[in-house]
Amino acid sequence: MAEIWKGAPVVEALNRQTKARAEALRAAGVEPVLAIVRVGARPDGLSYERSSIRRCSTVGVTARTVVLEENCTQEELLAALDRLSRDGSVHGILVLQPLPAHLDREIVRRALPPEKDVDGITDASLAGVFTGSHEGFPPCTAQGAIAMLEHAGVSCAGKRAVVVGRSLVAGRPAAMLLLEKNATVTICHRQTADLPALCRQADILVVCAGQKECIGREHLRPGQIVIDVGIHWDEKEGRICGDVRLQEALESAAAVTPVPGGVGTVTTAVLALHTVEAAERSRRI
Repeated sequence: MAEIWKGAPVVEALNRQTKARAEALRAAGVEPVLAIVRVGARPDGLSYERSSIRRCSTVGVTARTVVLEENCTQEELLAALDRLSRDGSVHGILVLQPLPAHLDREIVRRALPPEKDVDGITDASLAGVFTGSHEGFPPCTAQGAIAMLEHAGVSCAGKRAVVVGRSLVAGRPAAMLLLEKNATVTICHRQTADLPALCRQADILVVCAGQKECIGREHLRPGQIVIDVGIHWDEKEGRICGDVRLQEALESAAAVTPVPGGVGTVTTAVLALHTVEAAERSRRI
């Protein structure tokens, strides 16, 4: 039976680090501030906003919300982002996704300054991940997956890592972060031939395919670490689930992150840490 790696101990460790650094900033006269920009009132956006505010309050980060009407124009959203970008008291900016269909996400993404892009969505932040320059910040979801491995004391050096999924939010940045830790990385996706065979080769299997319970017993072998980044609502069974069939993974692997209660719980802790780091960087400019 696999060991279950829950996110709570990782969150606790990250929170301690973030709180200590936030206290040092405040002692130096700097209040770390995260601006959360929400367009409309989607339930998922409201939920993430609330959890982000709660996380920030526990570690000494001030969260400010900027709310625009769902029918706001592209110009109004860009003007709000420009004001936050120019505001020296704001260190991090989070734009809640998804945006309404009439707004161009690419234009919004390019409007954020990388030094305040604490959710890692800009080209500059992603370039920082791919080049190892650490400009901007990695996407919180991808870094949350890596944080699970770090907390468990796993050395990635020399290990075979397989990442299922190639999104810019999780798959590709997670692969680059693993590569930076000297893992040998393969990125797979829906067009990959014989996906189960490739997954079975992995020492570390990171699944962010965005497809409910698409990875199961045929993809797994004993001794693997399985990091499940996916999160879905199963309407038929009335439960939250991931990209991995959890029970089958528990029977096959050495360690598994559950959904819910795994990587997803770590993302807001990473977000708060990024905000504090952005505040620290602003003092060095």
